[in-house]
Amino acid sequence: MELRFHPDSRDTLTHTNLSAVRHDATGLWLAGDETATIEHLAWTGERYDGQRTFRLADYVDLPAGPDDEADIEGLARTDGQLWLVGSHSLKRRKPKSKDPEKAVKRLASVIREENRFILVRLPLDPVTNAPLPGDILAGKDNLTRHLDDDEHLAPFLALPGKDNGLDIEGIAVMGRRVFLGLRGPVLRGWAVVLELAPVTGARGRLRLASPYPGDEGGAVYRKHFLDLGGLGVRDLCPYDGDLLLLTGPSMDLDGPVKVVRWRVGEHAGVVGPGDLETLAELPYGIGCDHPEGLAIMPDGRLIVVYDSPGPHRHTTQGGVLADVVTL
Repeated sequence: MELRFHPDSRDTLTHTNLSAVRHDATGLWLAGDETATIEHLAWTGERYDGQRTFRLADYVDLPAGPDDEADIEGLARTDGQLWLVGSHSLKRRKPKSKDPEKAVKRLASVIREENRFILVRLPLDPVTNAPLPGDILAGKDNLTRHLDDDEHLAPFLALPGKDNGLDIEGIAVMGRRVFLGLRGPVLRGWAVVLELAPVTGARGRLRLASPYPGDEGGAVYRKHFLDLGGLGVRDLCPYDGDLLLLTGPSMDLDGPVKVVRWRVGEHAGVVGPGDLETLAELPYGIGCDHPEGLAIMPDGRLIVVYDSPGPHRHTTQGGVLADVVTL
């Protein structure tokens, strides 16, 4: 399935850094992890085209301003709203110099970019399907502040995402329940999914409430531990009342990559193999072709988009090829 992008997006390599996808009645919502924008492509009958680009800073107040990348890793489309989440991860610099001393020094440098620490909810115009001003959880009230004392996750907040530190890579919304899939940390082989219940706060802000009705005095998030065989969560999306998880390595590895069905239930704190079913194993490349986003199509098939797509995925018209998988 071809996804075709405008030249300016190809110049900024958005089409080769796709990290999230969602389907709606008019086409696909997409995001890359190197910008602070979201994209919409319309279905033409042959491909997805007619790109529209929306700057997040036009709809919410980004903590680091309009131009710093937001590292958007997940999208959700439900009830006339578009949700998106940043990775909430730190970044370790890559060694670039051939000088060993400079390379080692660069490896010791860890960066925090505030636009990565966002959870956003944007209403969509019912006529134009364009975003309207929305709400954001960010800044001093970002999600990681609520994890500072968490017995499982707090030790990983100071680690970069690619070092098995905290790294959010997917979002799914089911009613008032918002699920965030963590690529890392993976704890002794168990992956983590956070469950939130964000509500509207003051002045364009989201705040967190208890995920379950009747437990308003409780914690503002729940943790689910999933036995994914040592893999982390790369994306997730609703599927017939359950959740589909795109799973892959937590560290900087290529694969394996699988699609797993999780029968969520209401209070599934520890999720063993009995509540998980592998539906597909996806192809991946060596140093390229990393499956990063998945969404259910109207016909029940699954569309998968790739970060760092290999040469065989590039089309001569400036597009990239996504996979369509029958479950």
